[in-house]
Amino acid sequence: MRMTGTSAAVQKRGAETTTLVTAGVFLALGIIMPFLVGQIPEIGGMLLPMHIPVLICGYVCGWKYGLLVGFITPLLRSVMFGMPPMMPTAAAMAFELAVYGSVTGILYGKYQNQRMAVYISLIGAMIAGRLVWGLVSIPMYGIVGKSFSVQLFLAGAFLNAVPGIILQLVLIPVVIQALRRAGVIPKHVM
Repeated sequence: MRMTGTSAAVQKRGAETTTLVTAGVFLALGIIMPFLVGQIPEIGGMLLPMHIPVLICGYVCGWKYGLLVGFITPLLRSVMFGMPPMMPTAAAMAFELAVYGSVTGILYGKYQNQRMAVYISLIGAMIAGRLVWGLVSIPMYGIVGKSFSVQLFLAGAFLNAVPGIILQLVLIPVVIQALRRAGVIPKHVM
């Protein structure tokens, strides 16, 4: 059966709408998930709950939506709830999470047929996002009259984030494999 131009356009619009709605769900999850771990102050912030839906969004919706959801989530959460504080935290996180969402989408699109594609894209995004966070934090902290040191970078990007990094490395590949088997993750067009 041959598809006409009109039915192909309708099908494409339907797929775009589905992706947009799915990205909206990931945005909502990014706003809500910090409430789930916020009750455990000792490790709540270390679990990086906002990062998980943004990273998964890059896999499921592609790099453009991953970038958008990543950038918007911390800013919107800051405006809505005052957490994280807008300056310098949410502003720097917006760039960090935008990189997470976009890099997972780009790398997964490139390596999706390789056995370790989920780990390649996840680790690549985690490294790139943390580097961008560090670079962006220098001027952001300066704007509020604070200095951003190498020690602060290492603590924020790696040492304090170990529980969240471990959670992401364990949870996200399992979720992505389940979504792949269910046919939720499409082949990304680069």
